[in-house]
Amino acid sequence: MNPKLTIPRFRLPSLVATVFQRLPQWPHAVVLVAGLNTALRLDLLPADSLTALEGKLFRIRVLDSGGEASYTYRNGLFWPVFRPDREPDLSFAANLSAYLQLLARQEDPDTLFFNRELEITGDTELGLIVKNMLDAVEWPSLPQLPEFRR
Repeated sequence: MNPKLTIPRFRLPSLVATVFQRLPQWPHAVVLVAGLNTALRLDLLPADSLTALEGKLFRIRVLDSGGEASYTYRNGLFWPVFRPDREPDLSFAANLSAYLQLLARQEDPDTLFFNRELEITGDTELGLIVKNMLDAVEWPSLPQLPEFRR
């Protein structure tokens, strides 16, 4: 039997954010949008909720790495926004460990929010739609590796 991966709570050293904040931020948005569009192509995101995202501006900030990505959903795809001309409709901010725990389904957004590990600002109704979309995602199962014995 394979042990379940547990992501500990951690915070990257402040030097990481100091350095990464000086680097271009566009790669973060490109990678995030590529992942979101892959989830679309794999039908992982509930299509009925996507219409509520149309034209909305989102921002994801990784506090302890200094990374930030803005993106929008338009015409059936997610698009990076390199120079937002307005405040985002919905913004998330957390340390890297909190985002990894969300992706691994180790923690849910509500727990992280109420433990003050995830900051959500902007349109409350839109935030609930996004939260429910994330909760509805059925991640594909990866094949289990065989157990090796010595």
